[in-house]
Amino acid sequence: MYIIKLDAIDSTNSYLKSMATKTLPKDYTIVMAELQTEGRGQMGTNWQAKSGENLTVSVFKRLPGFNIEKQFYISMAVSLAVAKALKRFKIPKTRIKWPNDILSADKKICGILIENVIKNNKFQGSVIGLGININQKYFENLPKASSMHLLLGTVFNKDEVFSEVLKSLKFYFEKLETEKYAEIKSDYEKLLFKRDKPSTFKAKETFSGIIKGVHPNGKLMVWTENDILRSFDLKEVQLLY
Repeated sequence: MYIIKLDAIDSTNSYLKSMATKTLPKDYTIVMAELQTEGRGQMGTNWQAKSGENLTVSVFKRLPGFNIEKQFYISMAVSLAVAKALKRFKIPKTRIKWPNDILSADKKICGILIENVIKNNKFQGSVIGLGININQKYFENLPKASSMHLLLGTVFNKDEVFSEVLKSLKFYFEKLETEKYAEIKSDYEKLLFKRDKPSTFKAKETFSGIIKGVHPNGKLMVWTENDILRSFDLKEVQLLY
């Protein structure tokens, strides 16, 4: 394990990806920053985090020869790892909002951005970016955001939180590397936010449906009001809640 600690950086994911273009980083190379000036989320969104109050970190996991078609299992494994670690700190009602936001009830406390490194058409590894809201008290214009501190009223040690997250990451990557795909998918779907509950979605139009699970390729499976099971990728649908 190799840890790089920075005061400020544009993006820890970008830093690790840049390293990977030159020489593949060692397994579990970690980049931590007190402040990210251009933290990134899913689909190009920005991740807001106050300096020194949250965990902004990226981890490089070597996965030589991993089946590209199974890359959503990486997202499932990482989501489960973070959820499991947060449960150890008594975060209540931990859920995974598809594809990989971590919620407490309906409040977001962690965003995950996974960027895979592929060279010569071969899978090399993954850059796993984590933004966990730990001690931040105020979130401007983000009514669905919360933090571990706001949820429990405790000031948390960021290193202790990351130590638990890293332990969980290693646990779930061992499952991934031993091809326990069915177990990973089952555990992920058990924690899926709004699963089996009537919900409202926005695609080309707004519609009602019930989340039934995920396809191995990562698409969300929704039982729609006209009794059709449809699948959606990330760019096609938004869960309204």
